[in-house]
Amino acid sequence: MSRTRTRTPVADPACVDAVDLARKAAEEIARPGEVGEHLGFDVEGDRVITHYFACLDRAYRGWRWAVTVARAARARHVTVSETVLLPGEGALLPPTWVPWSERLRPGDLGVGDILPAPADDDRLVPGYTSADDECDHQMIWELGLGRARVLSAHGRDLAVRRWYGGDHGPHTPIAYAAPAQCSTCGFYWPLAGSLGHMFGVCANEYAPDDGRVVSADHGCGAHSEAAVPSPATETAPPILDDMGYDLMDEPDELRAGEEGKPGEDEVPPGSVDETASEPFGHS
Repeated sequence: MSRTRTRTPVADPACVDAVDLARKAAEEIARPGEVGEHLGFDVEGDRVITHYFACLDRAYRGWRWAVTVARAARARHVTVSETVLLPGEGALLPPTWVPWSERLRPGDLGVGDILPAPADDDRLVPGYTSADDECDHQMIWELGLGRARVLSAHGRDLAVRRWYGGDHGPHTPIAYAAPAQCSTCGFYWPLAGSLGHMFGVCANEYAPDDGRVVSADHGCGAHSEAAVPSPATETAPPILDDMGYDLMDEPDELRAGEEGKPGEDEVPPGSVDETASEPFGHS
């Protein structure tokens, strides 16, 4: 078994001393005052060295200017190979790049956008391509005839979990406050196939879920059989005011009986007023 030996390159003295040359190259592409002190160098290879300078730009804190210089074999002069701005320790870096297919989220697709499904999409399986004329065409269409791929069992399970656990499932505030479930609503249109036992489409234009897939045990206030309950009326107990009184007219019978009786100051005709004194003598 042969062993490969690697030789460590030796720092070229001419390239090590080319600090001023490297600084001048960095200042040519940087704005004035953005090239700081010399931070050191790395040996890249034979007669190839990279010098580092601090970056004083406040927008690039932690970054450093890297200038690579080299000297050709048997040459006396050192030349600049490249000048770049590289991040150092503690530099502010952008987030890791993520492919657009992984960055895409539900609702991001706009008008004119194309989102092709990958060939190995586990949500899809190959569909049927041919059938006899005597077959039930509706059943054939549901099974996938005429479509290159149809929904797989995994894709169906993902859709069921997403629909049932989302805003149109049973565990939402509007479903808890609903008078009844969607399965008993006249505007509920069940889906065809096996998913029809759990999901349907709302066809009530006044409902918040109009045109959307809802679970059978979802609900809202626009239920077809919802009725406004009549407000309960409570009879207030009578209030008896025992601190005051009201003036009331006497009945006619009582008034007529009292008019026939003499008053206290009246003297009936033919009676003698005992308190009245008669004059002495003859009248």
